[in-house]
Amino acid sequence: MKILVAADKFKGSLTAREACEAIRDGLEESPGGDAEIRILPVADGGDGMARSMLASMGGIWKGAVVSDAMGHPVLGGYALVGEERDMAVIEMAEASGLWRMDEGELDPWKASTFGTGELIKEAVKQGVKKILLGIGGSATNDAGTGMAQELGYRFLDENGEEIAELPEGMASVSSIERNKVIALPKITVACDVNNPLLGERGCTRVYGPQKGVKAEDFERFEKGLKQVADVVERDLECDFRNESGAGAAGGLGFGALAFLGAELKEGFPLVAAEIGLRKEIEEADLVITGEGSLDDQSMDGKAPVGVARLAKELGKPVAVFAGKIDKNADLNELFVYSRGLSDGGLSVEQCMSKAAEILAQAVRDAAEELKRIAG
Repeated sequence: MKILVAADKFKGSLTAREACEAIRDGLEESPGGDAEIRILPVADGGDGMARSMLASMGGIWKGAVVSDAMGHPVLGGYALVGEERDMAVIEMAEASGLWRMDEGELDPWKASTFGTGELIKEAVKQGVKKILLGIGGSATNDAGTGMAQELGYRFLDENGEEIAELPEGMASVSSIERNKVIALPKITVACDVNNPLLGERGCTRVYGPQKGVKAEDFERFEKGLKQVADVVERDLECDFRNESGAGAAGGLGFGALAFLGAELKEGFPLVAAEIGLRKEIEEADLVITGEGSLDDQSMDGKAPVGVARLAKELGKPVAVFAGKIDKNADLNELFVYSRGLSDGGLSVEQCMSKAAEILAQAVRDAAEELKRIAG
């Protein structure tokens, strides 16, 4: 009997690897715990992607001192994965993430993706052949101009003087020089939103408020972003402002397309392909997945639902454990067994404080049923 454990993080309490290990422990500690168990942490391209892929693919974590969104030095990092260590997995939030900002500290006119550029530059120095870039959790609304500056792009005003203060000076961009841009490997971006750069569904109006952009500043930001897009169209001979995902991460989707020559892809299928998830599911009799919360939003690209859909395609049963489960018909259709850690009457806080122990016990309690399902 072969059981594949392919869980995502339980946000705020367990990494994807820790969640997989807790599920494995519950299976191994149950009576008749003699199944062959393989763990493969998964991710959907959001926060935790780099460490999850490191756990699944093997490799090393490279720490790097970089700038946060407000220019303060912080210890970030990225994963070099695979046997050859020739692919870097980078999360922009490691440098330019909202989670790094203290309340009241963030100024959207100064918040920059410069630190994301520093992470990319550090990975390039390692000689990587490919970069996977996750762009969730952004604190910025600069269309990737800060990142581009660090990689060698120069944004000039009408007098030919370099504009150092971006995004504040975006409306003054008159030309872009790229003769000092460093050589980049193939870059693929995990992107699960379809917003364009500008307009009612653009990055400023939809995501800007959570980054401190006030309603009275919407038009000014739009003007700056449009100016950058116009100059990119003329000087770089590309126009991605209306591309699906261009508005992701404060326009970093646009910046990745324009300045990195990147390709935007849906997060979970991208990660699944890299870690060889399909082959692992094909070889399993049962798949167990999980994450912190399963609800209607989970249907939009979240890892456990992606695991379940792939397993269903391959005719394999899937069980799921989560901190909290919204018992709706769509989810029930995907899983042959589901259990929420809070189903036993524990509060969310209790579940999070002892998540590994509670998850392992929930799996022990369900082990007999799970093994019956596996056959």
